[in-house]
Amino acid sequence: MSKGLIFFCCACAILLFTIINLSVGPIISGKVGNDTADGNDFYWGTANCAFYSDLYDKAEKDSSIDKDTLKYKFERAKNECYRKKGMHDMEYTSFIFNAVIGFVCGLLGLLHLFDVKKEYVSKTGMIGLICGFIGFVFSFVYVILNGLVYTTYYDYNNRIYKRNSDGAFAERKGGDEFECFYYEDSPVNEHSLIAKYSDLIQKQYNYDKDLSESIKKDAKVIPCEENPNICVNEKITVTGISSNCKYLYVQDSELSDTITNKDISDRFLTTLLLSLFICLANIGLAIFGFLLFRTPGDF
Repeated sequence: MSKGLIFFCCACAILLFTIINLSVGPIISGKVGNDTADGNDFYWGTANCAFYSDLYDKAEKDSSIDKDTLKYKFERAKNECYRKKGMHDMEYTSFIFNAVIGFVCGLLGLLHLFDVKKEYVSKTGMIGLICGFIGFVFSFVYVILNGLVYTTYYDYNNRIYKRNSDGAFAERKGGDEFECFYYEDSPVNEHSLIAKYSDLIQKQYNYDKDLSESIKKDAKVIPCEENPNICVNEKITVTGISSNCKYLYVQDSELSDTITNKDISDRFLTTLLLSLFICLANIGLAIFGFLLFRTPGDF
């Protein structure tokens, strides 16, 4: 396969994958990007992250604020703002830029394949080198931000407590003592109890007929329903629960009768994976652009 043909294929791959990303992007599609945190609207694209940074700096100097509160409230809010806003900006920037360079480089490569303006092959190679490098940087930054938001955060307008595939969130260890499955580190870290975007792809966060019927009809489950927010420690004491309850289950009202959560998670994952492929295609575009710039006669 000639260098020119590989150059053309890399450009086409960038354009194709970017068109798909533009169709399914979680922010571009409007599936995420507008939260209501602490009673205030939080638009990812226009979030005032300097405000959260200032709050963190003040809290850091306040000796009355313990380290867990500083970490899980103030520092987390600052990082979340920068990451969500960064992902918003990079989703638009990287997708649009990759669509442009995929189209331009693909068109130039196609023309040269048909022996049109072959004297400009070296310039086309330089364009491919520069655009491939920039496209790789933009796409790679987007992959990092997407991955961080996908695995760390959640939609404040749609908080869903974590549970296993059976709808349980805690297990009895003896007497009235239960061990919470998803408690982490500190009572201040309420976020550990909430399902992240990456968790929402699992069946228990979407319509699951078997799970729904078991929780609604199973006589062994109904007396064991509790709100997962009682997990303020790794091990908790719950009184008034039947001695037959081996597990604590989410309440029936917590179950979903749609697949909206899976759709959101799928969009994050799809754009993440396709952006990785776009990174590879941009590397190919840059490498073969450089080779064509040095030896245009090998097109």
